[in-house]
Amino acid sequence: MIAVRPRGSDPSRTAAVVAGLAVGGCLTWNVSNVGAVADPLSVQYGVSIAAIGLLTTALFLTHLAAQLPAGRGADRFGARAVALVAIGAVIFGNGVLLIDDSFGPALVGRAIVGVGSGAGFVAGLDFVRAGGGGPALQGTYGGATMAGGGLALMVVPSLTDATSWRAAYWSAALLAAAAAIPALVARGLPRIGHAGRWVVRDPDLIPLGVLQAATFGLAVVAGNWVVPLLERQGASAAAAGIAGGLILFMGILTRPLGGVLAQHGRRARLTALSLAGTASGAALLAVAGPFALSALGALVLGLAAGLPFAVIFAAAQRARPDAPAAAIALVNACAVLTILVGTPLAGLTFELPSDGRVAFAAIASLSAVAALVLRRARL
Repeated sequence: MIAVRPRGSDPSRTAAVVAGLAVGGCLTWNVSNVGAVADPLSVQYGVSIAAIGLLTTALFLTHLAAQLPAGRGADRFGARAVALVAIGAVIFGNGVLLIDDSFGPALVGRAIVGVGSGAGFVAGLDFVRAGGGGPALQGTYGGATMAGGGLALMVVPSLTDATSWRAAYWSAALLAAAAAIPALVARGLPRIGHAGRWVVRDPDLIPLGVLQAATFGLAVVAGNWVVPLLERQGASAAAAGIAGGLILFMGILTRPLGGVLAQHGRRARLTALSLAGTASGAALLAVAGPFALSALGALVLGLAAGLPFAVIFAAAQRARPDAPAAAIALVNACAVLTILVGTPLAGLTFELPSDGRVAFAAIASLSAVAALVLRRARL
């Protein structure tokens, strides 16, 4: 087995890459840990399942708000400083969730956690950049962030059954504390030393943000609603869950793969292939055909959406060498905004006669239309 190592792999750079992977993987656990045990939490808090969804909304609101400040902070003070603040926010927020069993403070706690998860994503990827990690390692980082959320879906329900409703929160706090160890070890890294020019409305970054929104952002929206879509088409809960999991779990494979392929050029073609695959997968889900066809659509969508992660973020860093972390933040914020707006809108379509199929048709259309910005994107 050939190890992929950061360029100029001295110990400090290797430590930075390890820290980045740990921060990204551990803190993104918080994105899906609550949704994994929505039923037990609804019983504990005495609220509806829909209200439990607000715990995820609260997280994503502050996750989005933290992106640009975290990017500017990482450029000025270094990824390590921002990562430690993010870890502290996740531990503190989960502490609030652990000590109070009422719903109002739970919303506050999740909002605090969102600050940490949002800042942690930016700091983790900037750790990898500071450690000399190219597209392959940045793609590996993308896979680690998908793995964090995916493992929460798999592990938290069992932990909850074995212990209590608090499992989602103490597990998240422990993982954040574990991520602090490599973050503290990573020292002496090069940093920009200033916040750089403001990146909002940068003409080179907006197309990259659109591409990130059209792949990762729309894939998350689809992943949130594919299970009820398939259940309404007659699939069992177990089968629908497996098919739905393909959308998120396949990114664990194709984000690193996309990073490796990006090193060999043809980055625009790789991104075009991703958009075509995302659109095709969503279209297969929208037609309400046999379950095998829908499962194929979920597989194609999941595989395709992860391919351009490293391409897009490496291009953002090249576009703004004076503010690489802020560039990362802006591009990712476009995807997070898509998730925040698109997820509830897609849910509303389940009240229509189409039973949600129109949402997946819209996802297919938006992914296809996003190909129009490829000519403007400096990949």
